[in-house]
Amino acid sequence: MAELTHFNSAGEAHMVDVGDKAETVRVAIAEGRICMDAATLARISAGDVKKGDVLGIARIAGIMAAKKTADLVPLCHPLALTRVTLDLEPEPEPEPGDSSIHCLARVETRGRTGVEMEALMAVEIALLTIYDMCKAIDRGMTLTDIRLLEKSGGRSGHWRRAD
Repeated sequence: MAELTHFNSAGEAHMVDVGDKAETVRVAIAEGRICMDAATLARISAGDVKKGDVLGIARIAGIMAAKKTADLVPLCHPLALTRVTLDLEPEPEPEPGDSSIHCLARVETRGRTGVEMEALMAVEIALLTIYDMCKAIDRGMTLTDIRLLEKSGGRSGHWRRAD
């Protein structure tokens, strides 16, 4: 198992020193989904939610979240992101009760540390924004399957989820 880098030799939490690492292009891709009633998805798709353009606002929220990750996750380094994209894809129900919106975030930088946390944060906040905007019509929505799919750059190289 890999060593936990956010703890020093005394077992105390600390921010990892990345000063000696080489600057490389870093990319991370994460995904997640929010499951909801079919009627909720239909209203989002039709633009019939009182609070406005749900997917457009969620996309902006996800981008903003990626940029603010270091303010919310204590040991993350502040990063100058070079690109953040979020795709929000409605998925009509294949079976009753399975309607959802899939979120795919891609975050890039040129730096000394990776952007996995920024990609995960973008997904989480985009999906939470959808929940916030639609909770009056569907409190039973569920955020699920939030996970890192792929990362590249840096000393550890390229990693891709096997499943």
